[in-house]
Amino acid sequence: MTKVGSTMSEAIKTAVRDGYGATAAGADALDAAAAGRVAAAFGYSAADLDALPKGANLGLSCGNPTATASLKPGETVVDLGSGGGLDVFIAAKQVGPTGRAIGIDMTPAMIDLARRNAASGGYVNVAFHLAEIEETPLDAASIDCVISNCVVNLAPDKEKVFLEIFRILKPGGRAAISDIVLKKPLPDDLAQSLDAYVGCFAGAISIEDYKSGLEAAGFSDIAVVDDGSDLNAYGEIDGQAGCCAPAAETTSCCGPSTAASDVHGSLRDVLKRYDVNEYAASAKIFAIKPDADA
Repeated sequence: MTKVGSTMSEAIKTAVRDGYGATAAGADALDAAAAGRVAAAFGYSAADLDALPKGANLGLSCGNPTATASLKPGETVVDLGSGGGLDVFIAAKQVGPTGRAIGIDMTPAMIDLARRNAASGGYVNVAFHLAEIEETPLDAASIDCVISNCVVNLAPDKEKVFLEIFRILKPGGRAAISDIVLKKPLPDDLAQSLDAYVGCFAGAISIEDYKSGLEAAGFSDIAVVDDGSDLNAYGEIDGQAGCCAPAAETTSCCGPSTAASDVHGSLRDVLKRYDVNEYAASAKIFAIKPDADA
């Protein structure tokens, strides 16, 4: 995997934080029905979606990691890049009152939104922490399962993310991730676009790099599988580009508009010229932290 330089890394983090902050700020104006169609296209059941607090599903998914995590009552699960709390709330019900579901997100507005959603939904076995997924505030060997949904692609240092997942998992613990992966290299204008990075495409890595990165971190039983989902499902939300959801009218989900063409417009222009399904795919990723005593 190619490492991103420190200057570009900070630029990426700022763009991602600004973009998803704007998405959180515009959550009340989001077309909930369209967001529901996006989630359904990536494997969420109507029952799961109907049980969520309003504003938890922002139409940002590229899969349903809770469907493959095999969560059990009493377990502790952490969601890296938890957004409005969608997967945390589903996981909280699966682990039950004796379990714990924890969300990690680096965007203050997302953390605020998720905490409001938790309060409105009456969830008592959840917690949300403001932190980067490369360095969480969680204790080593404290988590039974790590999930993540279309977020690892946003991290500039994926090797560090894989090491952090390994660190916080208990021996025998597992990672169940949904993410965008590349099937072949992106065209230069898409690969070099910061808007496309925020939109979850430019920061994606190949299936081979995903496997080698997890293996280098120490994982075993690694599987990275293209689930065949149509990435054009993101078009269900008017004005959506990549996996960004629309915010309020005066902003873009990828950040405030400061140019003649906002970032939605520039990214839509790229997506009009390329079939993203040709280059990228939604994948299910699974890996286990070996148990030395097994």
